[in-house]
Amino acid sequence: MKTLVTSSFSFPGQKNLYKGKVRDVYNIRDKYLLMVVTDRISAFDVVLPKGIPYKGQVLNQIAAKFMDATNDIVPNWKIATPDPSVTIGYKCEPYPVEMIVRACLTGSAWRTYRSGAREICGIPIPDGMRENQKFEKPIITPTTKALQGNHDEDISREQIISSGLISEKDYEQIEKYSMEVFIRGSEIALEHGLILVDTKYEFGKIDNKICLIDEINTPDSSRYFYADSYQERFDKGQPQRQLSKEFVREWLMANGFQGKEGQKVPDMTDEFVNEISARYIELYEKITSEKFIKADLNDIEKRIEKNCLKFLADLK
Repeated sequence: MKTLVTSSFSFPGQKNLYKGKVRDVYNIRDKYLLMVVTDRISAFDVVLPKGIPYKGQVLNQIAAKFMDATNDIVPNWKIATPDPSVTIGYKCEPYPVEMIVRACLTGSAWRTYRSGAREICGIPIPDGMRENQKFEKPIITPTTKALQGNHDEDISREQIISSGLISEKDYEQIEKYSMEVFIRGSEIALEHGLILVDTKYEFGKIDNKICLIDEINTPDSSRYFYADSYQERFDKGQPQRQLSKEFVREWLMANGFQGKEGQKVPDMTDEFVNEISARYIELYEKITSEKFIKADLNDIEKRIEKNCLKFLADLK
């Protein structure tokens, strides 16, 4: 099955191209960003060797839906999605911090807690908590935005403000937006039988206005549990049924890879790649209650180029 692992378009007014872990971002006239969401998949801040069919489309379309569902809370960068795998929006000046919002003690937070730590990003975590246990209320554990190939680093609210990374006034607003967007996302998830466990948000500024940027509440940046089985599984100490990228991380760890120096990414079989693709499509259908319409994969690059050129021709 064909995938889009990289892109190299040349659009009218294009200033430069930035390739992130998953997204190829084209700067158009220093005014707009054209974001191609590829089928690349990353874990432990490493891009894995094979693309995942339809992954880019899933991420792009989920993010677009949540952007539209939260634009009454905070303005966002999105203008349109001219192609199933592309979003075009305003170019904002990004803040150098990612806002991680957590409703449960799981994933990297659980691994940190299990090692003996009782504080994450300056936030005290009480003794006696168990894996996947809900916090009394969601917490925000920010990280610095790492350059390609480096790991994101935990950072406290106090460190962010005292170091001048973000002003106190802006940080307080970003913190407020993050919690409100998370609560809205949690409500939408619960309507569809899911718990939004944790996620990350990124913000930027344009015309002195704070905007939500990048993507939100996708399986790449978020973790979802099935609500109907959560309590029973938690009470029994069983692993949660979840829709997220965590099972990819767990598979990598089981095969001796955690992104550490000297470790080699294990071979990904076609069967495993197709399993990942099916998980992404399952989450799309679960969170949207809509049938996933697979885009034409015959010539992905040509399709994207045609759709984007048509939209850009009308963009002032």
